[in-house]
Amino acid sequence: MRAILQKTPGDTSVLQLAETPTPEPGPNEIRVRVRAAGLNRADILQRRGLYPAPPGWPADIPGLEYAGEVESVDSEVTRWELTDRVMGLVGGGAHAEYVVVHEDEVVAIPQGMSWADAAAIPEAFFTAWDALVTRGRLQPGERALIHAVGSGVGTAAIQLVKLLKATSVGTSRSPAKLSRATALGLDEAIDTSARGFREVLSAPVDVILDVLGGPAFFENLEALAPRGRLVLLGFLQGAKVEGSIDSILRKRLEVVGSVMRTRSLEERAVLARDFSAYLLPAFAARKLEPVVGATFPFTRIAEAHQLMEKDENFGKIVLTWA
Repeated sequence: MRAILQKTPGDTSVLQLAETPTPEPGPNEIRVRVRAAGLNRADILQRRGLYPAPPGWPADIPGLEYAGEVESVDSEVTRWELTDRVMGLVGGGAHAEYVVVHEDEVVAIPQGMSWADAAAIPEAFFTAWDALVTRGRLQPGERALIHAVGSGVGTAAIQLVKLLKATSVGTSRSPAKLSRATALGLDEAIDTSARGFREVLSAPVDVILDVLGGPAFFENLEALAPRGRLVLLGFLQGAKVEGSIDSILRKRLEVVGSVMRTRSLEERAVLARDFSAYLLPAFAARKLEPVVGATFPFTRIAEAHQLMEKDENFGKIVLTWA
């Protein structure tokens, strides 16, 4: 099969489209012919040598999400049949023509949805759902602050907050992204290109989805209402924190870390089951929509990485096989 291979860390020149052995399904596994796959910040970090694949996943093939059709099944598989259209998350290996996954961590693609749109769902919507509902316990009428609101997770979170009958607040350094986020349903937009979000936040929030990290940590704590929940999803601006944690105790705040890539099969299976039960009907009813900002063929993988590093894209960047 063809795959994007990376043998050493470095710039985009280390990404090579090459032939590699096609993986074989084991017990209760299926092989999916990948039609499209999302690009994520984790792929950028892996390319730079900062975020290796967890044990059990391909170390030299990046890619955390896929959309495709079932091409081969183990004899013990009961949930899926050949040609079924499926999507899901993996710890690595999705930037290839084929990926092998356990049948329990797979989700059906909504009828009529394109491969590119389906590939834009798993990482963004699984992450946003888990952060808002499972970790953040967002309730109707509460306020949720979404940092980097123009990202894949951000555009998913805007829609989920609305679905949950809560109020969304989003930050970005790009007025253009904030304008598009508002059109998508964002209730309160905050431009952070010139000043901190806390200065202009209209009222405290109950849940924060943060990908910024250390530099925003204490501003996040101050922005939270009593008994608020801060869900940390990344640290794009750095991981180090230095200051007083007084407000965590005084306001009885919760600080929760979350990452998808290192979760066990059992955890991924629960997430896939809940996603299928609660969110797939919303996609079918067009109450939720993946936001694809750009698509590239896998032959242009370097350009896709470069676009993400420029931070100019709104929504997901998706890669496709011709």
